[in-house]
Amino acid sequence: MRNLFGERGRHPYADRIEADRLAKGESPKKAWKASALGRRVKVTGFDLVFRPQPTIYLLWALGDDETRRVIEAAHERAIERVLEWIEDEVAVIRYGKDGIYRDRPPGGLVAARFRHYEARPGMPLLRDHLMLSMKGQRLDGKWGSVHSEALLENNVAASALYNETVAAEVCEALGLATEPRTVTAGRRPVMEIAGVPHELIGWTASRGDQIAACLEDLEHEYFTSVDDDGEPRFLPVVSERARAKLNRIAAKMTRPPKKKEVRSLAQLRADWKKNAIDTSKVAVDIIESLLERARAAADAIRARVAAVVDVALAAVDVAAVVFVMNGGGRFHRRHLLAEVRRHLALVLRGRRRDPGLDDRIVGAALETYCLDISEPKTTRGLLSDYRLYTARWALSGLEPTRRPPPPVPDPDRQPPADPGEPASHRPPDQDPGEWEIPRVPLSYDRAVLAGAVVREKLRTATATAVRGRAYDVAAHQQAAMPEQLLAHQDADPGPDRPEPETEPHPGVHRRAAAPPPGRLYEGGRPSPRDHEPPRGPGGR
Repeated sequence: MRNLFGERGRHPYADRIEADRLAKGESPKKAWKASALGRRVKVTGFDLVFRPQPTIYLLWALGDDETRRVIEAAHERAIERVLEWIEDEVAVIRYGKDGIYRDRPPGGLVAARFRHYEARPGMPLLRDHLMLSMKGQRLDGKWGSVHSEALLENNVAASALYNETVAAEVCEALGLATEPRTVTAGRRPVMEIAGVPHELIGWTASRGDQIAACLEDLEHEYFTSVDDDGEPRFLPVVSERARAKLNRIAAKMTRPPKKKEVRSLAQLRADWKKNAIDTSKVAVDIIESLLERARAAADAIRARVAAVVDVALAAVDVAAVVFVMNGGGRFHRRHLLAEVRRHLALVLRGRRRDPGLDDRIVGAALETYCLDISEPKTTRGLLSDYRLYTARWALSGLEPTRRPPPPVPDPDRQPPADPGEPASHRPPDQDPGEWEIPRVPLSYDRAVLAGAVVREKLRTATATAVRGRAYDVAAHQQAAMPEQLLAHQDADPGPDRPEPETEPHPGVHRRAAAPPPGRLYEGGRPSPRDHEPPRGPGGR
């Protein structure tokens, strides 16, 4: 590892290779060159962190040994699946002028994997760190550098694939199901194992509470900060990008030191269970029967909902969300792929899917709802991964231009004299989380509203196609959602009925979709409905 990562890409047996070359009478320069894996680069590796959803590692930490082994095996299979996808579809070695030659590493990638069991505060947190080398062997046998930019660009798609795969592997092996859980209003729901109390997630989230409290202080300081002339230093609102940067600062400020004490996994699991019983405010019988409760919740979900994925319906949602969430409505294929994998995790509820279903949905979205606006000026611009797309509808037609109102000056609120000092003049009856700090609406929240507008326009244009299969799919997808996420649904929603004023959560509101008929899947297999005669005029 010292050679491979610390010396910017030398062969792991570099000392032996150099000694053999020197013994044969070669010069030190040639001996060193023989042990180098291609040219020296600034980036020698990436640290990929694979961590399952909180409810999964809670079952791993508090369940019996058999449950622990099953979850660890599912975790490892999901990691292997992601690495296979990276090797087959993402990793490429570029060489020649302007990187005109591009090879997939035929022998795969070089990586070192390390397993961790606990977080810094001592709570359970199953995760693997995978140190991925940027060195790979080309088809001609020479060594070169893996294109690091391609790995960075596909990081979100890889993360979505891991989350989807590990949940499906765990649910299929243990007879469980997933459900959406809203962590932050306006952001994406997190797919968690149904039946595991959310109070247990809060029990492990001590770091999250510390970061949130620190983030409120930083946001207030950001909002009230002024320069030497008394003018605001930043925008009058906290944008999503600024919030993300402040969140990273808060995480670093509240990060505790690592513990030096080393304990076995058996000791950790015993301590976690005792701690959960003593401090989590969850009844002992619930903690002792987590797996049984999760299986009962899964049985209730599977009795109400079938795994139904319609390619055309999914393509509408994915295209609308990606269009709005990428500035200016310009995006690449990888953005659609990441969103498709999130969509499948939301709809399938922990079931496995057919291989390649994500690519089929992406293809349908590109063909039906996207326009290729690429203007390739280089060799790279001609590659399919870097083709630039936009949607076939205008952003102005999807959502009104909504700007947050300017903040009302408060003469009693003064900015801190120094950034290191705490903010002053906080009302005595308010906690940090109760400050009214103007924030830009989250992009995902806007994307959900835009998706509803697209579906409504499609429904109005092809009203006769809405009835039948599309509503069957919507009924299946809505049946297993938590009641608090569902909007009131009419028994027979017609095309002329108005939409509810309050939009339901993404993945729940499916009744307004009416794209052209697509291929329907149930339980990961082609549905018998694929062979039904066409409905409506013209077979639409």
